[in-house]
Amino acid sequence: MHPTRIFRQVSREAHLAFARDRGFGVLSVSTTGDGGPLASHIPFLLTEDCSAIHAHLVRKNPILQSLEKGERPAVMIVSGPDSYISPDWYEANPGLVPTWNYVAVHLRGRLRLRPQESLRDHLCALTTQFERRLLPKPPWRISKVPEQQLEAMMQTISPVELELETVDGTWKLSQNRPFEARLNAARHADSGDLGMETAALARLMRDLPGAD
Repeated sequence: MHPTRIFRQVSREAHLAFARDRGFGVLSVSTTGDGGPLASHIPFLLTEDCSAIHAHLVRKNPILQSLEKGERPAVMIVSGPDSYISPDWYEANPGLVPTWNYVAVHLRGRLRLRPQESLRDHLCALTTQFERRLLPKPPWRISKVPEQQLEAMMQTISPVELELETVDGTWKLSQNRPFEARLNAARHADSGDLGMETAALARLMRDLPGAD
């Protein structure tokens, strides 16, 4: 997380809402072997009480193999919109330097295996989470997959749970600049393409999320 406090004042509820809405992140697990940290880009579900993340991994995934020896500390890194910010965009102090604005949330805790029999319900819930956003398209349902094919597919993956212990986030949105300078930078970011989802970032820069 960014060390500057002004970028880390967004509420825990906002962090969790952001993570729930994204539903995709990088699961990272430290190891004691020579291979270093392990990481996988995966979709996930945040439980209703926000106490855990439910996900699944291919059985050949080294993260899953490491869990055969027991639970491990892990972090789910959820990234949001980002953009390069040119000093010229502030239309203010000529002594300013370039930076990069972004949103990122880190969900840390203990990663463990879940019972294999929970997999079907997990897959249904995960699919439902994203399909409902495609309305009015009729939702795709797991029941459309032939049972034999579905059973074979589920034999290749296993469900996991990240029990959350800490939730941290960085929302670097030029909060350290004067109001007008921040709005000027947002206007330029909105029409730029040096980053990802720059229009979404610009909206956050104009309307800062709630703080603790």
